[in-house]
Amino acid sequence: MAVMGDKDTGPAIEALAALPLEERYVWRVASALKWAFADLETLSVEADRQTMSKQDLERLVELLNHRPLQLCLFLSELFGQKQMELMMVSAIRNARMVAERSEGEQ
Repeated sequence: MAVMGDKDTGPAIEALAALPLEERYVWRVASALKWAFADLETLSVEADRQTMSKQDLERLVELLNHRPLQLCLFLSELFGQKQMELMMVSAIRNARMVAERSEGEQ
């Protein structure tokens, strides 16, 4: 807020530096992701996808459309551009392998 208000950031930076991890913004985002995917179960996702109306699917697309970009921006700001790219490429590669294994079992 001090930066946006064009005020002295010194006291705000000191207060932020004193915060434990669990009280920081990045913890809130990381925890939300953890709990959002804690019980991820792809069979349920597939069942929902097959039984949803076109309108419901469109609503989900609208809701989720910018989330990958937001995650990339979050990771890039936290870890740097190169590390974000490595994490995302690794995630895509692993997701492909899981999908291929799943297809092979069917």
